Amino acid sequence: MRVAMFGYQTWGHRTLKALLDAGHDVRLVVTHPPSDHAYERIWSDSVADLAESNGIRTLLRTRPDDAELLAELKAADLDLIVANNWRTWLPPEIFDLPRHGTLNVHDSLLPAYAGFSPIIWALINGEPEVGVTAHMMNGELDAGDIVAQRAVAVGPRDTATDLFHRTVDLIEPLVTEALGLIGSGTMVPIAQDRSKASFFHKRAPRDSRIDWTWSAEELDRLVRAQSDPYPNAFTYHRGEQLRIVRASVSDGHYGGTPGRIFIREGEGVVIVAGPEARRGKSPGLRIERVRTADDRELPATEYFTTMGGYLTDRP
Repeated sequence: MRVAMFGYQTWGHRTLKALLDAGHDVRLVVTHPPSDHAYERIWSDSVADLAESNGIRTLLRTRPDDAELLAELKAADLDLIVANNWRTWLPPEIFDLPRHGTLNVHDSLLPAYAGFSPIIWALINGEPEVGVTAHMMNGELDAGDIVAQRAVAVGPRDTATDLFHRTVDLIEPLVTEALGLIGSGTMVPIAQDRSKASFFHKRAPRDSRIDWTWSAEELDRLVRAQSDPYPNAFTYHRGEQLRIVRASVSDGHYGGTPGRIFIREGEGVVIVAGPEARRGKSPGLRIERVRTADDRELPATEYFTTMGGYLTDRP
């Protein structure tokens, strides 16, 4: 099929690779310029480099709203547009242009977790599985009919980094499957149940700040969701930011005020946590490794030389 591709970072790179490996005629690639945003420097395989190395005309755009781009898409006489991790709205004059419309690839099990950073939000929320969905684009964000979908289970100690690698490996077979169905005319689109839809915003630094009234289980997931190379979950100690590199739920139950630096347990130091912490019936968060404001990483048992005092949500 004659295809144009809109995409960015590793997600877009894997999508373009799938199109090339399957022998599709990729007429045009549109991608974003490099960014200094913290999340966009992660998983930053270059779509532009892959396209240009294969002799494909490549346009850099922040938004797809100029006459030159629309004219080139019309001239390409496209069967399909494929999009993955395109960061701004595609208007109907673009997504409806090809014969078969536009296929979007999104890294969640739609209709849940539409929008941004779906793997991180899903891990924070304790979802049992994550995945990737190929769906036809319509006038609502991530809301079109599903063409194909694949899932992977979330393990008890998985990090967002683990889940990224597992889900990004689903992109190439999913794209190949979806284009095969569309090209052969055997696609059976499945309408999304909008009553089950959820939409999440982009993550910002404050979204990684620890609230010690969350339960230890929730905080454990937050730390794993903010695993390297993502910006770590953080708190404040004695006025300085302290990033939590590794943590787990404590074995014992500890009572008192959330945020209290309480006791050594095993290879870590337990912080009192949870909305019912005062009752002493809940575990705390056992911090195991930390990263200081001057970027030193060390075991929590070396950082916390004495017990007592508090970790807080502001300096």
